[in-house]
This record gives sequence, C-alpha cells and structure tokens, in this order.
Amino acid sequence: MSQQQLTVHEPESGSTGPGRAQPDQARETLEDYTLRYAPRSYRRWTPAVVATTALGGIAYLADFSIGAGIGLAHGTGNALAAIGVAAVVIFVTGLPLAYYAARYNIDLDLITRGSGFGYYGSVLTSVIFASFTFIFFALEGSIMAQGLRIGLQLPLWLGYLVSTLLVIPLVVYGMKALSRLQVWTTPLWLLLMVGPLVYLVSTDPGSVHRFLAYEGTDGHGGIGIGPVLLGAGVCLSLIAQIGEQIDYLRFMPPKTPGNRVSWWTAVITAGPGWVVLGALKQAAGVFLAVYVLAEVGPASATEPIEQFRGALGATLPSWLVIPVAVVLVVISQIKINVTNAYSGSLAWTNSFTRVTKRYPGRLVFVVVNLAIALTLMEADMFSFLNGILGFYSNCAIAWVVTVATDIVVNKYVLGLSPKTPEFRRGMLHAVNPVGTVAFVAASGLSIAAYFGAFGEGLQPFSPLAAVLIAFVLTPVTALLTRGRYYLRRSDDGIPEPRLDADGNPSAAGYECHVCRQRYERPDVTASPAHGHEAVVCSLCLSTDRTGDHVLPPTPVTAPLPVTSPER
Repeated sequence: MSQQQLTVHEPESGSTGPGRAQPDQARETLEDYTLRYAPRSYRRWTPAVVATTALGGIAYLADFSIGAGIGLAHGTGNALAAIGVAAVVIFVTGLPLAYYAARYNIDLDLITRGSGFGYYGSVLTSVIFASFTFIFFALEGSIMAQGLRIGLQLPLWLGYLVSTLLVIPLVVYGMKALSRLQVWTTPLWLLLMVGPLVYLVSTDPGSVHRFLAYEGTDGHGGIGIGPVLLGAGVCLSLIAQIGEQIDYLRFMPPKTPGNRVSWWTAVITAGPGWVVLGALKQAAGVFLAVYVLAEVGPASATEPIEQFRGALGATLPSWLVIPVAVVLVVISQIKINVTNAYSGSLAWTNSFTRVTKRYPGRLVFVVVNLAIALTLMEADMFSFLNGILGFYSNCAIAWVVTVATDIVVNKYVLGLSPKTPEFRRGMLHAVNPVGTVAFVAASGLSIAAYFGAFGEGLQPFSPLAAVLIAFVLTPVTALLTRGRYYLRRSDDGIPEPRLDADGNPSAAGYECHVCRQRYERPDVTASPAHGHEAVVCSLCLSTDRTGDHVLPPTPVTAPLPVTSPER
C-alpha cells in the first residue's frame, strides 16, 4: 500500500523549543499520528477495510463474562433489559463521536479538546480513557490466562505474563499491522464463536427455555428497575469503547458523493454499531452461563473458557473441545488486546506531551500501560470485576455524554460551539468550563450515588444520574458562558481554508519551519516567531516549551461563526 511518509518530531534533549526527532521515534510515529490529524495521503484504506479492522477490535470475550455476571445475579429478564438499556445509550452517544472522527480524521482526545474541554482540560479525560484500556486489557488477559491454564496447564501468573508480552510486537507499527491482523483473523473468530451457539440452540431447544426461565440469585424474580439499572451500569462501563473504535475510524477516506453510502455504512457499523454485536455477546454470555451452571458452578460459569468448553462439548468430539476452546480464547484476546495496548499508548502519550511539552515516543507508554494491566491481573481483578466496572462506568458515561451533547446540542442546536473541531495549541483556551464542569459534576455526583452517599434507594440510579447531569449541564454551561471559552483565536494565520469544497479536511501541503517536514493543512498554524510567514506543525507546537510559536489570543465573538461547509 503506497503512502507518503510523513513523520513527527520531538524536541532535542535539552533544547528550549521544538527540534528534530530521533530517527527511531520518527519511524515509530509514522503509522499512528499519535498527537495529530491523520493526513489524507496516508488514509488509503477503503471504508470496508477500516470498518472490518475496527470491528476486529471488539472480538473480546469480556462481554460473555459481563452478561453472565449480570444474569446469574439478577436473572435473565433483568439482564436482557439491562443490556438493551445500555446498548441504546451507547449507540446514541457514540454516533456523533464516530461521525466527527471519520469526517475530520482525529481521535477522541482531539475531538474532546474542541468539544467543551480545552487544550489542557481534556488531559483528565485522556487519563480516564487510558484507564479504560488497561482495565480491559487486564480483564481480557485474565480470560486468556484461564484458557492457557486449561489448555496448556500454565499457572495463572505465567499466563498473565504471556498474555501481556505477546501483544508488544504487534502494536509497534500501528494501523498497517493492526489492519492486517484484524482482517485475517476475523473469519476464523466468527466461525469459532458463532458456530457452537447456533448448533446448541438448534439441537437442544430446552436450553433456550432454561435460559429464559432463569431468575438469578438475588431473589427478585421478574423484572425490576433496580436490578435493570444496576446491570446497565456494569454494561455502560463499555461506553468508552467508542474511543478505540475511533482510533481506527479516523483513518476513513474523505466522504464524497461517490462513496457516501459505503462511507456512512462503515461509520455506523464500526462506530456505534459495535454495541449491537457487544449486546448479542452479553446475552449469549447469560445463555452459556445458565447452560453450564449445573456442571461448573456459579464461580466458573462466568469464565468464557468454561462457557465455550460446555458449548463445544455438545458440538465436537471430546478430544477436540479444549484445543478449539483455547484457540478461540487466544485469537479473541489477541485481537482486542492489541487494540487496548495501541489505544492506551496513544492516550498516555497525548496527556504526557501536553503536560510536559516533551514527546518520549508512543512505545514508552505501551510498556507503561501493559505494566499497569499486568499488575491488575496479578491482583486477581477478575474476581471483583463487576465492582470495578460499576464504579468506572460513572466516569466513562459522564465523559462520553458530555462530548456527544456538545456536538449535537451546542454545535448544531445552539450554535455556541464551532462545528469544525479544533485541537491545536494556541487555538484553544487551556480549559473550557463547558465540558469540564459538566464532566466533573456528573462523574462526582454519580460516583457518590454509587457508593450510597444519597441512600441505598438511589444507588442503582448512579449511571442514569451521570447521563442526565452531563446532558443538562453541558448546554447550560455553554449558555451561561455564551461560548466564549471554545476558541482562543478565530483564525490560525493561514488564508487557505482548512476544509475543501466537499467539507473534508484539505490535503494541501505545508512545510513545518521547525522540523522541515511537510504536513497537510489541518495540522499546521502560522508561527508568530517568523512574522506569520512560516508555519509550524501541531506536534512541534505541542513541544514548544518557550511558546515562541504559539499564536497570541484574539477576541472571539459569541456565538461563533460556522466554519465548516456541511454536506
């Protein structure tokens, strides 16, 4: 696949401003565009390939564990209702985020910066997203270690280590390597996961009846709002998965009249559409847990390796069951954990570079993220999974709902937020109270409710509180501030528009005055250090420790003008 070799750079050691990167770090960042817009010259994949790659990242088996845990505790009816409620919220909030990522070719952190949080304000949400990746890496690594223990007799501690080290070589080269891995392994994964379920349902109708009649261990029976919301809170911990989908969707080709249908199909399917498959896997997890419950007991019924060993036992000869189950677990965990490691390293790098104005290279944070995940695995996080996810979901919900509300309401209804997303230093205020206030209030109050601060009666409603507070406070704060804190400047000093006639980011190239590499129009600003006659790229701007290349502020009127020709 041909591509223009655009590289990014970091300051030289001890320098006071941006400088040339070391050659190995330039090569390292060639395929991930860690802190910047993904240029058109690199985005040569078709919408179908991008969508397949993104959907390959949701091959994880944690959905089976999550569904099983909810179902065994609250019964099938409550579990299915909880899964449905969470899926609707995740789909609705994920759609505007996926659209902005694919349309403007930036990741969720860059979207968050310009959607109510500001240049430094989104550091907080980057850390939230990074924690999502290592929590779920640890969860998926634990599932893989369980498979290796059964199939290869490896002790769990060694299985944790193997599952961690195995992904490092696969995340070094970014999108190109990940796209190949996901496309090649998806057909086999689908066959191994779906085949046993279809066979079991078709040959043992009684299993479906037992599944639907199961009432859980909490003694509620029937469907109750408390159990549904408690279960939905656990499922909603996956709302941040849209960030990992976006790490692929930002490589979508430009939307044109000729590819409009395939472009939208890919964005919806691989963006918020991931939750459809996720919800089906959660429901299947309940089904399999009920199916194997009598044989393995409630403690093991939530383990995907035991679930699929039971399903495959009804499908394959006994000597083949364990090998096939282990292959399914290993393929699934590799597919998702390369995505967890990749996305987590991007989030950590984004945060570190903005705060310190140094770019250490993404691979440093691959190791950091995996070290944290390995520590969680060794601490046996799998045994208290639902508690971790229930707490975490409040933060994730507050963040995603805040950004989605800013895009839909503040940008398109109120017109107080600029429609063209901005992410470059100097163009944004350090902190925007719109998103920051909404996020802090929503996450703080919902976490307090989760821990019973407002009474046990309100505890199940903590996810709903996070949704409602974020949804209400985001536009209210924008109205109170009249949109003054979105942009520090209304132009970047370059006359040429950032978008072309179709509303796509312009492919016009400019040479960065600092690193002497060419970058496309959305990734550069004028440099005041050279009389606005030179331009500087976004990463050199991020690592400018003296601020010489940062444009001065200019008054911005409110409401802000619409700058993107939407078509």
